[in-house]
Amino acid sequence: MSGPAPSRRETSTESGLLVVDKPAGLTSHDVVGRVRRLARTRKVGHAGTLDPMATGVLLLGVNKATRLLGHLALAEKSYDAVVRLGAATTTDDAEGEVVSTASVDGIDEAGVRRALEELVGDIEQVPSAVSAIKVDGRRAYQRVRDGEQVELAPRRVTVYAIDVHEVTPRDDALDVALSVRCSSGTYIRAIARDVGAALGVGGHLTALRRTAIGPVGIEEAVPLEVMEERGEVTLMTMGQAGRRFFPSIDVDEQQARDVGFGRSLDVRLPAAGPVAVIGPTGDLLALYERSSDDETRARPVAVFV
Repeated sequence: MSGPAPSRRETSTESGLLVVDKPAGLTSHDVVGRVRRLARTRKVGHAGTLDPMATGVLLLGVNKATRLLGHLALAEKSYDAVVRLGAATTTDDAEGEVVSTASVDGIDEAGVRRALEELVGDIEQVPSAVSAIKVDGRRAYQRVRDGEQVELAPRRVTVYAIDVHEVTPRDDALDVALSVRCSSGTYIRAIARDVGAALGVGGHLTALRRTAIGPVGIEEAVPLEVMEERGEVTLMTMGQAGRRFFPSIDVDEQQARDVGFGRSLDVRLPAAGPVAVIGPTGDLLALYERSSDDETRARPVAVFV
């Protein structure tokens, strides 16, 4: 006689952010799929896509925290990268086919630094043709894979700093190890392409590691394989996330009840953008912003209770 069927693990309702150190070879969506199993919920999403070749900080939201992700997308980001000068590829990285090569004789470190300095500041950057940007409803990278010629419009981005660490000769190429601090929406592959074009030799990305998203650095990221070995995830609570990523205010019990009904509050917020409203128990209740007609009042942007 057979025994009772094994019970299924209950779906988790715990909400929060998860900082993953993404391994190479997986898409961001692959990581989401694995975390869904570990977190025991389908409600998992990510902020800031990383290419399969890239590693580093990938921020995931679980359950209610998925609604936070859209408000985190404008955070400043930092990367470590290696740019290879002397060859251009179809994808602006090492996974694409080489479309041109050129001698790097005569290019020195000073010239590389000068060319990169021109890419610092508020710039008009043309995204890589294999980006996830939609063109007439389809991803640009899918159009490229289908053999189409894709030309994307330039976008305004901000590159706050590019620090060159080392310029190393590699056969008929130069490898440039650098760090980039930039606004969301900046393509490091495009920086590799553009510095190669400026030097007249072509360039592409051979390594990329994201080291920070906003206030969260790589030292906080847990490798995906470590999470899988543990069989569980440890989340940054909604309250912790609210204080880390936004200016915040604390409210009393009556105000917390008003927030729960989506009411405006008679408070002067410390910033114009989204402000985290923290309840008496330390939970993130909502994001609020200043009322357009009265700075002494605040209206809800997203309510989580």
